[in-house]
Amino acid sequence: MGGGPQNMQSMIKQAQKMQEDMEKLQGELDERVHDITAGGGAVNVKIKGTREILSIELKEDVVDPEDIETLQDLIVAAVNEAIKTVDSVNSEAMNKVTNGINMPGLF
Repeated sequence: MGGGPQNMQSMIKQAQKMQEDMEKLQGELDERVHDITAGGGAVNVKIKGTREILSIELKEDVVDPEDIETLQDLIVAAVNEAIKTVDSVNSEAMNKVTNGINMPGLF
């Protein structure tokens, strides 16, 4: 392998910088709020980067007491899409910082 102590110190510094960048980015991603809609805008979900649902808004015309199942399906679809969006955005952002290096357990 070679390179000696200076090469090792350089690698350690790079790893520390990457860790600092990842921690900063994770904090920013955690605070980011995503607006996700489903059912052609009938349901809107606001979700933080931590996967915390902040709100669910429903258009009045989607609330039909005779058809609760459709409303439930729309809410489930919107929440699932919100979670997928957060996971995707967080993963993409982290991959940019780590240059695609797989770091299990970090996100």
